[in-house]
Amino acid sequence: MLSKDRGISTFVLILMVAVVMSVLIVAVILFRRTTSSPQASSPGARPAPTAEQKAYLPLLEFTEARMSAAENFLGDTVVYLDVRVTNKGAKVVRHLDVELQFVDTLNQVVLRETAHPLTDRTPPLKPGESRSFRVSFEHIPVDWNQSPPTITPVFIQF
Repeated sequence: MLSKDRGISTFVLILMVAVVMSVLIVAVILFRRTTSSPQASSPGARPAPTAEQKAYLPLLEFTEARMSAAENFLGDTVVYLDVRVTNKGAKVVRHLDVELQFVDTLNQVVLRETAHPLTDRTPPLKPGESRSFRVSFEHIPVDWNQSPPTITPVFIQF
């Protein structure tokens, strides 16, 4: 004997799932927009440095730059750059972006990367303080000359 009472129809069930999925997608999109800062959402959109910030950049010293390599769990080689930055100025540095330029044996730039050794997630660098940071690279051109890159500070925030 067949029962005509099946509970919720298939159409109503599909419609309910679609509505719930739509609400979740909209919630995720709105959450991402409110939590991401303009600087994080578009990496090239940092404000132009002020004259004071430009004048302070030479007071940051980068030393002990060394390259190393290790194999990751997938068997790929990852190259690491370890550097020490020292704040030789009188201000607390809260954010720092540096440009790393790798060159080949003819001194031509083969890779240009931007690193962020000081961010909102790291403690600020106080006057006279030194701190090491590490940048990892999964893909470096084969014609790289195996030397540490040129490190140039390009943005600073107090």
